[in-house]
Amino acid sequence: MASAIPSPRRRPDGHGPAGPVDPVRRWYEEGLGWATVPGPPVRLVTGVRFDVLDVPAEAGVAALRHLGPASPVALRGDRMRLLVAEGSAAELPGLLDWLEWGALALDLTAIGAGGRTEAPLPPGAARGEPRPAGPFAPQGAAVWLRPPEPGCEVEPSLPTLSAVGGGGGAPDLVRLVDTVATQCHRVRLRRACAQPLAFS
Repeated sequence: MASAIPSPRRRPDGHGPAGPVDPVRRWYEEGLGWATVPGPPVRLVTGVRFDVLDVPAEAGVAALRHLGPASPVALRGDRMRLLVAEGSAAELPGLLDWLEWGALALDLTAIGAGGRTEAPLPPGAARGEPRPAGPFAPQGAAVWLRPPEPGCEVEPSLPTLSAVGGGGGAPDLVRLVDTVATQCHRVRLRRACAQPLAFS
């Protein structure tokens, strides 16, 4: 699927209309064909090629077994971002209700159409390869735990609802969400049990 946000025109010397093009932005736009939001820092447009499930890393680790090796996963601090099929964010509330998780407050959010997410540093950025320049290289930036492969379509590797054209080896969104919801609930219970009792 073509990007909904066109990339700015670049000259042969790697400069765009407003000066040098960030190598991180170039990696996403040219290497992966993913839409980015203009301006620093580099942010990815969700709801075009993929949606994002943002969960506690502790809960996300258990979900990794439901993903194929090519399913991109990012990590930032204590949060994990799981890329899922475009449209999954809109399906999440109904899916949680169907799985009987809808009545509980879970530390699970979905970012879909019209959303934005921070662009993790490309693989190899720690070794001096493409990375943001100047003040746009924050400490503790998101990184890829399982990076996408440049030149490869990401969509076939993303979890999707089997009834809506999944299959063909795509991970099952229902199993993924059920696992993540279960783990989010366990994390919540552990944190509640760890709170000191307040006596008045």
